[in-house]
Amino acid sequence: MLIRKAPDLRYSDVTPREVFMNRRRFMGAAAGIAGAGAALLGSESAEAATTKLANVVKSPLSTKDEKASSIEAVTTYNNYYEFGTGKDEPAHYAQEFKTNPWTLMVDGEVTNKKLFSYDDLFKIAPLEERLYRHRCVEAWSVVVPWIGFPLNALLKQVEPTSKAKYVAFETFYNTKQMPQGRLAGIPLPYKEGLRLDEAMHPLTILSVGLYGETLPPQNGAPIRLVVPWKYGFKGAKSLVRISLTSSQPPSTWNISAPQEYGFYSNVNPAVDHPRWSQATERRLGDLFRRKTLPFNGYGDQVASLYSGMDLKKYY
Repeated sequence: MLIRKAPDLRYSDVTPREVFMNRRRFMGAAAGIAGAGAALLGSESAEAATTKLANVVKSPLSTKDEKASSIEAVTTYNNYYEFGTGKDEPAHYAQEFKTNPWTLMVDGEVTNKKLFSYDDLFKIAPLEERLYRHRCVEAWSVVVPWIGFPLNALLKQVEPTSKAKYVAFETFYNTKQMPQGRLAGIPLPYKEGLRLDEAMHPLTILSVGLYGETLPPQNGAPIRLVVPWKYGFKGAKSLVRISLTSSQPPSTWNISAPQEYGFYSNVNPAVDHPRWSQATERRLGDLFRRKTLPFNGYGDQVASLYSGMDLKKYY
């Protein structure tokens, strides 16, 4: 039995009770996937969380000298156009999102095409908590304690062929569950893409949780992509398909507004969005703006991936 010592507090212990308990209504759909074997612990009461993630280790790749943004900010201020284009709408409209059962197909230029169930995802690699900065193209940012595993661990299981150069991601879309998507103004289902070396980089993860628990629907339940040195729209939510390809795959925002959103989408303060500056950002919860860091502060780890590239052209 795990006995928590006093300093080992959960985020719910330090979050105002009314905020934390209000969040529980957003967790209803995610609670349905609580049967993920030993990875999930049951609750001690009807009021307590039923989706706490167990056996999570702290990753040495976590961002240093940062503290997590408030759970309220991360779970109520979201971009998820399938559930509305307003920042507060996903937390409202995603409450009844059904994530059980769930499958993730991985195919394309691979030796072993595979369909993963939700339970399978917990067997791919040990779950890690990684505190990452999250920078959105609208010039706001948060720091999130994501829980997940390296994407490269999943890709190694399917064995990419020599033809695989890119990785394409496709998200779930169902108009019955996501009627707000009809007003999104972008083609759905949402699609994203990475170069294979970006996907294999150890900082790139597939997340199944945050703040010690499974993902709330508005944050991309039950599994989403997290690439910390890129703008947030690269983090495709509610993934149902990952395909390895020989050519650059379509990316929703790159197709919808190529003059505003490049395929690479690396955080580059020197390249302004056509309608606003990217030189500074507002961390949710802070009063003052701060300088935007190149590659969102992860340049030491990832800049070598783009050696020789013109990052103003390939933004």
